[in-house]
Amino acid sequence: MEDTRTADEMTLRELHDEDIAAMLREDPAMHSREEVLAYSSGIRAIWAYRRFHRLWLRGHRLLALRLSRDCRNKYGIEIHPGATIGRRLTIDHGMGIVIGETTIIGNDCKLFHGVTLGGTGKETGKRHPTLGNNIMVGARATVLGSVTIGDDCRIGAGAVVLHDVPAHTTAVGIPAKIIYHTS
Repeated sequence: MEDTRTADEMTLRELHDEDIAAMLREDPAMHSREEVLAYSSGIRAIWAYRRFHRLWLRGHRLLALRLSRDCRNKYGIEIHPGATIGRRLTIDHGMGIVIGETTIIGNDCKLFHGVTLGGTGKETGKRHPTLGNNIMVGARATVLGSVTIGDDCRIGAGAVVLHDVPAHTTAVGIPAKIIYHTS
């Protein structure tokens, strides 16, 4: 039977085990659990986020923000503790990643270095992107505003996404345009 729990419903240990397995599956440079633990700054930033997110949800927002800032300084990956991140996120070469406060990331997503999931500066409320399940966002891609990226999408390296991207598509360019669609 498939496990349909959200990341917030799982223990950190369960999430850590899933994250390690995902990294081994998704990153061909990682050959063992020990390599993931020793060399993946992405997984360390995700694990730190998961702890800070739980503090955020319990109302310890200033502490969560401070610890998040310390994590950014240590790993070069900025994940706001208010963001909602699903299961098995992988961050490959994570330096320069920014994930804003109201971002929602589904399960089985992969981010490469320099990705920004941010706001436009003009919105209030839900002002950051929502990524569905099984999304790949290429190096230095930028997704801005309260846009939705549907399930099973690929966002090309360097793309700037300012509008919704339907499921099962590939979007590239500045501004991003859909170049491939599967049913």
